[in-house]
Amino acid sequence: MTLMLTSVASVAEAEIVAARGGDIIDCKDSARGALGALRSSEIAAIVAAVGGARPVSAVVELPHDVEAARRAIEEAAEQGVAFVKFALPATPDVDHIIDGLAPLARRIRLVAVLFADLGPDLERLGRLAQAGFAGALLDTAHKGKGRLLDHLDIGALSSFVERCHDLGLQAGLAGSLEAPDVPRLLVTGTDVLGFRGALCRGHDRRGAIDPEAVTLIRDLIPGGLDPAPARTARGAAEDTNVDWSLAVGRGYLESRERGREIDHVFVRDLVIPVEIGAYDFERGRAQKVRFNVEADVSRATGADDMRSIFSYDVVIDAIKMILASGHIDLVETIAERLADKVLQHERVQGVTVQVEKLDVAPGAVGVRIRREKQPETAKIHHLFPGLADAVEQKPKS
Repeated sequence: MTLMLTSVASVAEAEIVAARGGDIIDCKDSARGALGALRSSEIAAIVAAVGGARPVSAVVELPHDVEAARRAIEEAAEQGVAFVKFALPATPDVDHIIDGLAPLARRIRLVAVLFADLGPDLERLGRLAQAGFAGALLDTAHKGKGRLLDHLDIGALSSFVERCHDLGLQAGLAGSLEAPDVPRLLVTGTDVLGFRGALCRGHDRRGAIDPEAVTLIRDLIPGGLDPAPARTARGAAEDTNVDWSLAVGRGYLESRERGREIDHVFVRDLVIPVEIGAYDFERGRAQKVRFNVEADVSRATGADDMRSIFSYDVVIDAIKMILASGHIDLVETIAERLADKVLQHERVQGVTVQVEKLDVAPGAVGVRIRREKQPETAKIHHLFPGLADAVEQKPKS
């Protein structure tokens, strides 16, 4: 499940995004740059206003002095936030700083932010995990100079998320994200998607939060918070009063309320060089492979925006993510992985995938498969054991 992180600068903004379904309230002063910090008093006021209904994070502008950094993080944690974020320094002493913060990481949830537009050193992820950090987030330092996807392609972002998960870190993606980016990034399996500009009037990250813009992004991200109580950075549990059956329902049961009309979204005759083949002579070189994919998508009604469509970019990105893993022996493997990724989208009911090698014979050889989505209740049992029955039995008002 992917959570929606919403950056706010005031109590009023926090109340808007909490009311509109933001999962994590992120205290940040966007007027001071990509990771501008709010004053402690403002953070405390936001935490009090949210009242434990949503976890709150806070940005700390990390000094290049371990003792000063510790004091800044301690001060933010004292306000009752769920975790503390800061930019990981791109300086020669970065390992010294990480090691110096390790004692704090055992009792405060720390998230290191790396900047995609500044050549992030992803080798530091292992060091963060060893130090006990809670997670890592990829962002952009220079707003207005490109979105996250302008600096790293979907394959690289997917690899970042996978590497974080392999190390036991939570993964987050942010950086001038817009509504069309959401379905593309969901397939990476990221734990958090972060937003500011897309939530503001005119997409001006220094402007006021637009409630309708918050709702648009919220509706594009299925699911919501885990049913466990929110916890502070100090580890203390906070009570919440959330109807989790509704949170689950938003992502996985709402298709029952939709009509049965189906749209067919396709990618046709897409030819990409692929490292593929089970023979030794096929290794170390690329062959032309043709992709034809057709997704059966439940028709959406209402909004005339990104909420009503299934983007073909999701299919193309899924192909790129699979191919980014390196050499693959079989076209059947590609077809199965691709079908699985496309079916992860909540509105896709079925998918037909055809993968053909074009350099083997005068014509084409390959495979065509058809896969359909498992029943919704089975998916709920898998993601939230024990909740499916509660959802089924919940009386309708």
